[in-house]
Parts: sequence; C-alpha cells; structure tokens
Amino acid sequence: MFSMTSLVRSKTNTFYNWAQTFHSEPTDWLYPESVADVQEIINQSRMQKRTIRVVGAGHSFTPLVATSDCLISLERLTGIISLDDKNETVTVLAGTKLFDLSERLAIHGFSLENLGDINVQSIAGAIATGTHGTGITFGSISTQVDSLTIVKADGSLYTLRSHDDEFAGAVVSLGTFGIVVSVTLRVVKRPIYHYESAKVQFIDLQRDLFQWIERHQHFEFFLFPHSDTVHVKTMNPSDHGPEDITKHKTTSLVVENYLLQCVSSVCKTFPKSSKFFSRLSSNAVSETSLHAPSDELFSTARNVRFVEMEYAVPLEKLPQILAHIRTALHTSNYNVHFPIEVRTVKADQLWLSPSYERSSAYIAFHMYSGTEFRPYFKAMEAIMDTFNGRPHWGKLHTKSSNQLRVLYPRFQDFLQLRDEFDPDQMFLNSYLRELFYH
Repeated sequence: MFSMTSLVRSKTNTFYNWAQTFHSEPTDWLYPESVADVQEIINQSRMQKRTIRVVGAGHSFTPLVATSDCLISLERLTGIISLDDKNETVTVLAGTKLFDLSERLAIHGFSLENLGDINVQSIAGAIATGTHGTGITFGSISTQVDSLTIVKADGSLYTLRSHDDEFAGAVVSLGTFGIVVSVTLRVVKRPIYHYESAKVQFIDLQRDLFQWIERHQHFEFFLFPHSDTVHVKTMNPSDHGPEDITKHKTTSLVVENYLLQCVSSVCKTFPKSSKFFSRLSSNAVSETSLHAPSDELFSTARNVRFVEMEYAVPLEKLPQILAHIRTALHTSNYNVHFPIEVRTVKADQLWLSPSYERSSAYIAFHMYSGTEFRPYFKAMEAIMDTFNGRPHWGKLHTKSSNQLRVLYPRFQDFLQLRDEFDPDQMFLNSYLRELFYH
C-alpha cells in the first residue's frame, strides 16, 4: 500500500469508463497534485514491484486503463504552465481537459488547429490514443505535439522533443512509456470559420467525394443506415465577424442528446423500429450556415451513452468501402439507427498512429449502450479488414498482436523502444500485454 494516503480515493474502488464497456477494481486509486507526487508514486511502485495505469477522462472504450493494482487519475494535474505568443506554443499539465484548454487559449486569442467532435478527454489521453478531428490537411491531435515530458519507470523526468529519434515512437503510446505530466503543443491564432450543414443524396456525395474533401478545410459526413440521405458538415476560414451561436448550440444539444436519447430508448425496446427512425433522422437534418470561432464549432456535447468502433482506412479506397458498407446494411437486418461518421486525417510519421504514412478516412460505427452491437460491428470490421483498416486505439476492435504487426510497419520498433523505457513492464496491464506481446 502507498504511504500517501491523502491521495487515495476512498469512496469507491471500482472504476467504470464513460461508456461502461469495462470496469476494474484497483487496489489504490491515486490523485497526484504535482509532478513530485507522480515521481513518488512511481518510486514506491518500483520498490514494491507494482503496476500502474493512468486515466485521463476514461473516454476510451477499450480496457486501456483497467487494473487491479494502482490506478492514477490526472484530474488534479491540470492547467496552462506557459503560453509562448511568439512561437505559438502552449505548455499544459497532462490532465487538462480539451474543453478547458480551448477556453483558456481563447482568452489569449489562440486555439488548437483541430479538434474532434468530443472535447472532454484529457490532453495526455487524447495524444496517447491518436484522437483526431477532420480535414485532409490536418493530422491528429498527436501531430500538434512539440514536446512531452514523462516520468519514467525509474522515477526520472524525461522530455521528448519533436526532433528526437524516439519521439515518433513515444507520442501515440497508450500510456506505456511512462506517465506523461506535461505537453507542449503548437497552437494557431484563433480563426473564424464558416460552418455549413446540409443534406445531400449518397449518389451525389459518392460522385463528388474527393472534391468535397479537397475543397473544404474541415469536412465530415454522416451516413444514415437504411437511407440515401447523407448529412454533410464543412468548415472553412471566414472574414465574416463571429455570430452568436447560442441558438445553434441549444438546438444541437436538444436534437443530438435529448431527442436522440428518446429515439435510442424506443429502438432498444423495439429494435425493428431502428430502420424507421434512421430514415426519419436523415430527413430531419437541417440546413445551417453560421460564422464562429473554430473552437466553438469543433465539438458537440455527447450525453447519450454509446459504444463505438472506428477504423482508419486508405483515403483513396473510401468510395469502394462506402459501397461495401451500404450493401452490407441493405442486405442484412442490423438494428442500428446511429449514423456512421466519416472524417479525414493527413498522413503522419508516428509509429502507432492509424494514419502512419497514409492519408486516411476514419469511419466510426456506433450503437446505443445496452443494445446488441457485436454482429453489426463484426460485419463492419470485416469490411475494414478487407481494406487494411487500422483500429483507433481507444475504440472497440478485435485485432490481435499478430494482426497489428502486419498493419503497423513500425510495430516491432515500438515494442523495442517501449521495453527500453519500461523494462519491468510497470505501465502495462493484462489487456496491453495481450495486445502487444502475445
């Protein structure tokens, strides 16, 4: 047991992730408030031969942080350390949530260049799992990292910079190199974007797909199962002044949360109604045009619990893959009403990034929590496998270690480097040992 009892959470010893796809019962659940606290925890763990996993916001669907030993929460290790206006970088403590960082940056006229549609994750968790937004000229959030500082298994502080040889292997690491305590990110002057939402027919989207991707700085779309209508969202730089988007946010909150919750509950009780509600939802997509700061547009509140699988596939194969998905949906009886989300991400050089050395389309499949998702996910995963899809590390998938070695050319290099940082496997759990070393 740890001597730092003031950091042990005593209310419960059961951890549930956001989606409640797994739970675990750590022996100790610790809340360090400083880098020195983190170092002390690691030093004691090393002497006691204990293992450690670290949780940010618990938003991964896979059991990345499940442990029966020591669980560390970074929720008290938050805030901006410094903001460099000249070089346009910000250094933050690792537990800082994305939404909090965006709000703090906005005060100083800056923003992250790109964000996903959920912003409740911690910055360290988002980086470690390759979390991303959309836009073919933008990489994942991990590619915005200029440097990161970790506490290694020997208790020492170690900073990895973007020009270091080890950097590409250590950024997307699933928290297995050590405990990230601070991150320096590149930021941009806070831009105003023109946001547009529209519905188009699938046949038209398919025909002009690459024009959509190339002409818009940020582009994503949603396929509705059992419908020919597609919801398209675009964002581009604008010279227009920002508008009050309170009404838009309120409408989104109601439609994408309260109404979706009602629909999901009905579909859970009456699964065969899913087709009807999917078509109804596609017809209800509204035409929207507004101007606002980028950070106010990137993300949306997601209060309806769901499970998710997401794969990155070669961008050039996207039209074929969409055709396969639609065929599978139209010829099978999957009771799914959640739309399929499609985004694009620029190629990068990070060893475990799903976009490693290839520009990618990320295709995300969702099912309402508590409904049977496995047959649907299995069928969609089979299509992803046909096109050498790589799984998002924080989303559900069934890939084995042997399959990952084929999908990621630097997988073995990653394992070798990881072993150098953590030779006694302090930062692994049973799930990661199976994923990496089986």
